[in-house]
Amino acid sequence: MVVLDGIMMGPTHCAFEGCTRVFCEVHEAFYGACCRVQECTNMKKQGTQACNNHQEEWKRFQSTRNTSHHAGEQLPWNTVRPRNVQPHDEQQSPNNKVKNYFTPGKFYCVETICAPCGVVIAWTKFEGAESPSNIMKFLEEVFPTEESRPDYVCIDKACLVLRYLLNEARREQWDTWKKTTRFSVDSYHYTNHRVKDFLCRIFCNPAPLDGSAPNLVVTDVDNNGNPYLKRAFNTQACEQLNAWLGGFESTLKKMTPSNFDWFLHTMLFYHSKNVIDRQARRRRQEANGMEVEEDVAENDNFPAEDIVL
Repeated sequence: MVVLDGIMMGPTHCAFEGCTRVFCEVHEAFYGACCRVQECTNMKKQGTQACNNHQEEWKRFQSTRNTSHHAGEQLPWNTVRPRNVQPHDEQQSPNNKVKNYFTPGKFYCVETICAPCGVVIAWTKFEGAESPSNIMKFLEEVFPTEESRPDYVCIDKACLVLRYLLNEARREQWDTWKKTTRFSVDSYHYTNHRVKDFLCRIFCNPAPLDGSAPNLVVTDVDNNGNPYLKRAFNTQACEQLNAWLGGFESTLKKMTPSNFDWFLHTMLFYHSKNVIDRQARRRRQEANGMEVEEDVAENDNFPAEDIVL
């Protein structure tokens, strides 16, 4: 099993639509002297980023920007721009068309693939949205062959990804994935949309009791000797990782794109190394009959009945 999830953070990139290059010299050479308002080819006025016809828009932008740049000032009369957060269980809505290029673009989120123990397998940045197409592209880059693909992929948008693959236009893609992999929703989000979503309830259950995925549910014994069912894997590994990564957001958002990539990759490397070291220490303690300390990422040891029924 692998677990996927995204956290809304990311560096800037070229402002022009569809271009994710950093400090894009191509668009600067072609449009650097032009007005930065969408579809305007007039020359921009000196000292500004807009032509004479769009000076009012430039002034509004400057006014808004100056207000938002008062670091630490959260005054009642200072408006806060809401971020376009994509709900995990709803189809992606079309992005509003960019009206101007006054500021650079920004990556929507950082997406990670983790093992249930918490070790990070891969990460990338998504532009625009955490869409099913971006998710599948990422999965196919990390797992390019059928032999390399995991038996289970757990993500809060599993039902959307499944619908995306079931589309007739992607029949060939689905035919290859259905032979190796089952998509399931993580345990935290499953309770929110299993009732209203028949496809999700039947095919994306993280702990089914009908025998369709026996590897996902195991029997354990509580302190009183009573058997109970629990999930075999920690389906919230990425949620736990993102809670840790969120502590670095204030530092990361001030970095250049290259420093962002280096810092994030380094932190994820040390995080994974720490998880592996603690697992090795846990095994040594068990072998020596010592009391085992709490692991880095505990399985979500909730009875499966509480989630399925």
